[in-house]
Amino acid sequence: MNEFILQTIAQGGYWGIFLLMALENIFPPIPSEIIMGFGGILVARGQMDFLPLWLIGTSGTVVGNLFWYWLGYRWREPQLRAFIARHGRWLTFEWHEFESARDRFRRNGDWIVFFLRFSPFLRTIISLPAGLAKMKMWRFLLFTFLGSLVWNGALIAGGSALSGLISEYEAVAEWAILAFIGGGVIWYVYRLIVWEPVSAEAD
Repeated sequence: MNEFILQTIAQGGYWGIFLLMALENIFPPIPSEIIMGFGGILVARGQMDFLPLWLIGTSGTVVGNLFWYWLGYRWREPQLRAFIARHGRWLTFEWHEFESARDRFRRNGDWIVFFLRFSPFLRTIISLPAGLAKMKMWRFLLFTFLGSLVWNGALIAGGSALSGLISEYEAVAEWAILAFIGGGVIWYVYRLIVWEPVSAEAD
């Protein structure tokens, strides 16, 4: 299983990484931890280079977040509420999560876009209130890129450091990775089941 994932990522190359990282920020449950972690293993094996993987993967992250920024910039809050009411089940967005991200953005300003890149739950949603607040695009791109650069660099370094252990304890590592992926799928299915649509009316 591990080798299959590694070979699939290796065959896709850097642009495959770019596409996966962009999609990871648009539609769950593709986890960046798996994508960049396995990229780090390929770096350790000499099948990829750290710098292009780091920069191209981070660029994919920025593009994925730019989609949500654009929605926030283009629409008003009632339109976003209607969008979440209609599509939130599949995106696993809930209105109260958007409100939480919006309130954090209002309290902490532009820098929250940087710091929430390290949050597994709000790192994508924060792009919506950033667009809604008409945050300057160059600042949004800069803070998103820098925060993603740190996060993705840590994932690649972690994957590279664990490469030897994964090879040595391949059976255990395979079960651990399957458990991680399975946990993500279970979480996603759970959110689909318990999700309830919000009212499309503005507060």
